Amino acid sequence: MDGRSDVMNQAELAVDERLLGLFNRVLEQALRDNPLEDSGITPPQLALLDYVAASPGCGVGEIADGLALTAPTVSVGMARLEKASVVERQPDPEDGRAVQFFLSERGQALHERALTCRRQRVRQLLAGLTPEEEAQLVALLEKAVDAL
Repeated sequence: MDGRSDVMNQAELAVDERLLGLFNRVLEQALRDNPLEDSGITPPQLALLDYVAASPGCGVGEIADGLALTAPTVSVGMARLEKASVVERQPDPEDGRAVQFFLSERGQALHERALTCRRQRVRQLLAGLTPEEEAQLVALLEKAVDAL
């Protein structure tokens, strides 16, 4: 390896390490923040609630695929959310053996509350940026995610 490539690799590694550190800090904070903790909703249950909110009428298999979970894990989580009156199960009109999940009124209210808390957290995260910097950050993150 020539000296120039070695310097380039060191610079890339430094950027990679900084980004990993920043992403880890954001992720750790997100995992610590459970906007529905007082409602007895756990972070994994919140992920299920979010999925049903985004895909009303989804079934266990779809949720499992979408969240990279096993069907039994989803079934247990959905049963707990149903018991807590967060989701409602209805028979699938196309397959009598399958069920579809929808948010209950309580589930919709909890989802809105979680979204509000998340938006507040994003505002805190961006508080030190100008509107132009915010737009630039979003554009760069979108570009990076599109490259995945």
